[in-house]
Amino acid sequence: MKRNNTEQVGDVIRRLLRQEGLETPLNEYRLIDAWKDVVGTAIAHYTTNLYIKNQVLYVHLSSSVLRQELAMSRTLLIRNLNAQVGSQVIVNIVFR
Repeated sequence: MKRNNTEQVGDVIRRLLRQEGLETPLNEYRLIDAWKDVVGTAIAHYTTNLYIKNQVLYVHLSSSVLRQELAMSRTLLIRNLNAQVGSQVIVNIVFR
């Protein structure tokens, strides 16, 4: 019975965030925060200036070799990042 009440409170909070226009910015923040968990700390060390615009994650990398490796894994990264947040936040990643 407690679980049902918790789910209802979660639904109310999600609805409130959506109504106030805070759901998307919160999910974008959570996705950027999840970057280091999805790619690992070693790769995260080479990334800077992550931001999302129009459902596209922009990632600046200090290594051209790493940029190519990540570009080949783009689809998997998009899927894993969205799964980490539990919502489709991004549809593409641009590596620079």
